[in-house]
Amino acid sequence: MKEPLVCQGREVRATELLCLQEWIADRPSWSRKRLARELCLKWEWRTPNGRVKDFAARTFLLKLHQQGLVSLPPVRVSMRRHRLPTAPKQMEQMVVPVPVNEGLNQLTPLSVVLAVPGSCDDRVFGHYLSSHHYLGFRGTVGENLKYLVRDRFDRDLACMLFGSAAWKTAPRDKFLGWTDSARQRNLNFITNNTRFLILPWVRVPHMASHILGKITRRLRVDWQQKYGHPVHLVETFVQSDLFRGTCYRATNWLWVGQTSGRSRQDRHHSLGVPVKDIYLYPLVSNFREALCHVHP
Repeated sequence: MKEPLVCQGREVRATELLCLQEWIADRPSWSRKRLARELCLKWEWRTPNGRVKDFAARTFLLKLHQQGLVSLPPVRVSMRRHRLPTAPKQMEQMVVPVPVNEGLNQLTPLSVVLAVPGSCDDRVFGHYLSSHHYLGFRGTVGENLKYLVRDRFDRDLACMLFGSAAWKTAPRDKFLGWTDSARQRNLNFITNNTRFLILPWVRVPHMASHILGKITRRLRVDWQQKYGHPVHLVETFVQSDLFRGTCYRATNWLWVGQTSGRSRQDRHHSLGVPVKDIYLYPLVSNFREALCHVHP
């Protein structure tokens, strides 16, 4: 390997890779999970609030393993923890749809609940998205926040998911004036509103924009409290042949362009994917300065 390898946003030189190969080989009894955690400690691979990036490290090692650059021990299937899913019939009994069609002023103040992983709210959140969102839902990885929204009578109205920002998208990157190095260093200061679902039995005019404004006003604080670092900008991608993005425009999100209609796996320009409008919402006034600065 003559050129440095970039994997999971980390540059690995040939000498580091050789040391990593030897380090793994000297620990044949360690599981993949332990190797990832110890590698975080060895390389000081931590989040801004001091937690080890063990998930990122496991993905990093797996990618190197798949490329034949390191040799990982077999997966220990017997030691995997399996979360028993809630049976669909049980979940349907828990979340009985109740039509909501009053005016917004009759439902406020709305309450916003952060769904804690493994909680009942978390299971309800997953059920709603997997059952009623057109993109479905297969769980989350990486940094994310899940919000459930309820009315003053404690009826579920909507859910919103924020997760990792897109690695590259030309209109956003041009709008920010990003260099490659600034994007690689600062991408974690952007979050993506990957799901926004108003439950299908809820018909309340202007509620979507009300919810969107309510959550974006608290998003930066919630992110800081959970992950120890802020987010300066929110992005979202709206499929233009299905939706008009009305609630985003109504809450002053900025339209910056459209996706190219190709996926990142489309190396031969033969796979068509839906074109999406790209909207951005700054959470601070100096977002460009914060996102374009490359720390030494």
